[in-house]
Amino acid sequence: MRIAMVSAQASPLAECTAQGAHVTELCAGLSASGHDVVAYTRRDDSTSPDVVRADEGHDVVHVPAGPARVITEDEFTAHLGDFAAFLAERWRVLPPDVVHSHHWTSGLASLIGAHHRQIPVVHSYHGFGESPERQRSDAETLLARRAAWITATSTAEAAHLWQLGVRRARVSVVPSGVDASLFTPEGPAEIHDGRMRVVTGNLDPCNRTAIDAALSTLDHVELVDVSPLPRRVRPGVLRSADVALCAPATDTFGSTALEAMACGVPVVATAVGALSDIVLPDVTGLLVPPRDSGRLARSLKTLLADETLREQFGIAARDRVLSRYSRRRLAQETLAAYDHLGLAAHGDRSR
Repeated sequence: MRIAMVSAQASPLAECTAQGAHVTELCAGLSASGHDVVAYTRRDDSTSPDVVRADEGHDVVHVPAGPARVITEDEFTAHLGDFAAFLAERWRVLPPDVVHSHHWTSGLASLIGAHHRQIPVVHSYHGFGESPERQRSDAETLLARRAAWITATSTAEAAHLWQLGVRRARVSVVPSGVDASLFTPEGPAEIHDGRMRVVTGNLDPCNRTAIDAALSTLDHVELVDVSPLPRRVRPGVLRSADVALCAPATDTFGSTALEAMACGVPVVATAVGALSDIVLPDVTGLLVPPRDSGRLARSLKTLLADETLREQFGIAARDRVLSRYSRRRLAQETLAAYDHLGLAAHGDRSR
């Protein structure tokens, strides 16, 4: 099957743990399953080649739309037409069997680009209405009506879609995945000074004060933020950790938790977004209600004090990643969504 993956503002080649990482794992899983995957993202660097073949086997096309530099979402809206026109011309020559768009800007461009050839568009929202722009609200409403299928990254996001009026029968949950061959318990761990180590990423400032206060009462514990680290470095740092603390205000993808769990690290997390699905309470870690920083701090101290519990949770965490969040499982669930459109079972459509 020929699959076009559109992620206009988050390149699957970028070093990140959000939408770009989600798209990367999706492309890798589908390519490994034998499908022809091409990802489209906006060119934000004048030195970037037109097409890059990723190590995982898919192509990434840099679309010329707007200035070849990093721009804001509001700036990009002025260049959506150019992005859509590029897709339409590319697909006029070699149309994909399905287009899978990510975020509202990619979705709008995909609907326009796919219209002439009547290519079905599967859309992933990855958040709602964070911008006050009316254009985004209108585009999200249009996508809810016009997308052939919608995938959500968590049950919380799916529930929000249902509240917005999207029919349950047109929504399926396809979570983020993780490269379990890179993020693994085996391998070198970063050498540090011997203190217990808590790794975190995008910690909500509202929780930071309580966490700092709790850790100040413990000897030999350090807090390390892994979010700015390059992908190739993160496995070694995660392996050196005793606990992963995932307590953002919201979390669409849960990438930090998934990477830590893949490395066999137990997690203390707030029950927001994808984390509510990823972390099994008292099995792979401890899950705390949102906006309860006191309980979050107490849970972290409890786990730091219990080596046996950390070991049990860490083993179960790795097992859960392998069974639920591997690239293979991600590809299977994505293909199941495409199958609702009559694509996965029948292969390429005749044109």
